[in-house]
This record gives sequence, C-alpha cells and structure tokens, in this order.
Amino acid sequence: MCYSELMATLTIPKEFAERKDLVAVPREAFEQFVAWQKKLKSRKTFIPTAAEKKALAKARKNRARGSHLTLHELRRTLDRTR
Repeated sequence: MCYSELMATLTIPKEFAERKDLVAVPREAFEQFVAWQKKLKSRKTFIPTAAEKKALAKARKNRARGSHLTLHELRRTLDRTR
C-alpha cells in the first residue's frame, strides 16, 4: 500500500475556498457540536419583569453606596437572631 492510498482527497468549492474562516472537522465532532448548540438553545433565558428590574437597579445603587451586607455578615446576623 502506498502513502497516497491513505490520503483522503477533498474538493472545496471556489465560493468556500476564498473564505478565511473555513474549518474542517470530523463528522462526529461536528455532530457533538450541533447537539450542544441545540441543548444550549433549549434552555430558557431569564427575562426579568419590571419589578425585578426595579429591584435590581435599587440593589446596584445600594451596593455602589456601600449600603449592603456581605454573605458572611448576613450569616452572622442570622446566627445571632436564632
């Protein structure tokens, strides 16, 4: 068996050959990628309500002013009230 028998020949149409972002991958890797994309798109996207947007803006303002508790401070406060 000669080396040329092991090599696959691939013909790329001219309209693709001129592109600089052409990538060749094995079919299995491509199919895994497509499955991952479908799974990613099937997840719901969080869309906040007007009230949630308002609460988030208020929280951001409080944090910018330094008027907030760290998680450690919150836990300490909660432990004292038990």
